[in-house]
Amino acid sequence: MNRPTDVGRLPRPPLALVGRTGPEGGPAPPPRPESDPERPGQDTGRTARRGSAPSDAGRTGAQQAEAERLAAELRERTADLQRLKAEYDNYRRRVHRDRLAVGQIALVNVLERLLPVLDALAEATEQGEVTGGFRRVADVLETELASLGLVSFGTVGEPFDPTVHEAMAYRPTWSGARAAAGVRPVCTEIVRRGFRVGDRLLRAAQVTVTGPPPPPR
Repeated sequence: MNRPTDVGRLPRPPLALVGRTGPEGGPAPPPRPESDPERPGQDTGRTARRGSAPSDAGRTGAQQAEAERLAAELRERTADLQRLKAEYDNYRRRVHRDRLAVGQIALVNVLERLLPVLDALAEATEQGEVTGGFRRVADVLETELASLGLVSFGTVGEPFDPTVHEAMAYRPTWSGARAAAGVRPVCTEIVRRGFRVGDRLLRAAQVTVTGPPPPPR
């Protein structure tokens, strides 16, 4: 079959680019970088960050106020504990002191009841009636009482002390003369021994005092 002779003379349509086109049919502009300041999203992020600064400052102030409140409460509780500890220490010392005082009073009461027994032993010893096994019993009794703090006093030659000695008789060394300066009366006879426990006087010693006569009034 014969081909038409006029096909090669027809005009060809213009070629068009396939893909993105611009507003007027031209090529699309290249994409802008994300850091472009003209992008709406970039401005929105900066605005949001600038707007969040006051809220951060407010949150920091609230945290500081809470920390100060907790510190003040801690100081108050610490002071309460210190006061409570001081009161407990004072109570413990007071109870310990009271217990010692009660024990001392009970001991004194028992020892005072035994003083007549010691007087009887001393009198029997002077008469030579405490011998053999009775002598050992008397020695053990005096040793045990001494371990409890009982101390006897009152010996011949002691200076007379009215706070611990009871003068049963007074014998002047001479009559009609003034008391010599610096001469003190002394105990020349022990009628009954005195006893004390620590600093507490149980019984004064009964003595006979010898010394210069008192000056005339």
